[in-house]
Amino acid sequence: MRIQAIVTCLYFVLVFPADIIGLWWAVGSPLVMDSNSICKKTKRLAGRQKTICKREPEVVAEVAKGAKLALMECKFQFRNRQWNCTTAKRSITQILNKNIREAAFVYASTAAGVVYAVTNACSTGLLHQCTCDHSVRDRSTDGEWEWGGCGDNVEYGYRKSREFMDARKRKQRGDFTAMIQLHNNEAGRLAVKNYMRKECKCHGLSGSCALKTCWRKMPPFRDVGNRLKERFDGAIKVIISNDGNSIIPDGKDLKSPSKLDLVYSDTSPDFCKKNKKLGSLGTKGRECDPESPGVGGCDLLCCNRGYSKEQVTVMEYCKCRFHWCCEVICDTCEVTKILNRCK
Repeated sequence: MRIQAIVTCLYFVLVFPADIIGLWWAVGSPLVMDSNSICKKTKRLAGRQKTICKREPEVVAEVAKGAKLALMECKFQFRNRQWNCTTAKRSITQILNKNIREAAFVYASTAAGVVYAVTNACSTGLLHQCTCDHSVRDRSTDGEWEWGGCGDNVEYGYRKSREFMDARKRKQRGDFTAMIQLHNNEAGRLAVKNYMRKECKCHGLSGSCALKTCWRKMPPFRDVGNRLKERFDGAIKVIISNDGNSIIPDGKDLKSPSKLDLVYSDTSPDFCKKNKKLGSLGTKGRECDPESPGVGGCDLLCCNRGYSKEQVTVMEYCKCRFHWCCEVICDTCEVTKILNRCK
């Protein structure tokens, strides 16, 4: 599946060293992308993607930044889960090859990350082909405040995410996997687009708010991640319709998925045990919290196998003091910690 190949490629170039991929290099943080090299060497890119690569290489760089942002958010959201959004090649490849919940989150968060990065680049002036969003300036606010400022041009970010992420979609009858992946891509984009917020600034003498101008801003990406994680927890299992043109819930009592819902068709593997064929690395050696009764606790994370305690010594800043003016000086001290790891 072409769409799966695109997301897999984005993840690989984000994870593996530049001397292996030859397309990325690290300059501090974040990663910086050589757009020309990626567009030139990545044979999987085709159609609309090739056009974007040729005419708008700076957009491709933002696409990659968005994938990086999505990856970091995925790791945060699943940090205490049995599947922790690992980027190990032997795992992520197998995950994205299946229509499971975890793959649904990866596709959705990547599409959302691309919207976010491209839109933010417009607002900050990094992309010359787009500007701030001024489309709401003529809307009436009954005199309470005025539209103004530099609104986030989420429509442009949404369009570029759709063009790049969905460029290889297949419209042939019965292409079930494509339907699922495209649905999850759209759910990710809408998790940004449908939740724009109003941000305002007061103007007036002595700090008064005699005049207030407002503009539309994207939600923090952590909010997007939280929303997609909720959708992951409530993901809907689907099957293909009899006419082969749509997806429907797998069960009479299940609601039909909305555009905001994540969908899947395959059962997730058992992430407790290591299984290379299924993409599961197991949870052996994962750090857990014995005091937590829920997710992240040793019982659930270790799959009731138990855990072992390990004493480690680390260096931390200590005895910090303020030196006039204006410097904080700290010593480094050895600190002994107890780590709990799954057996």
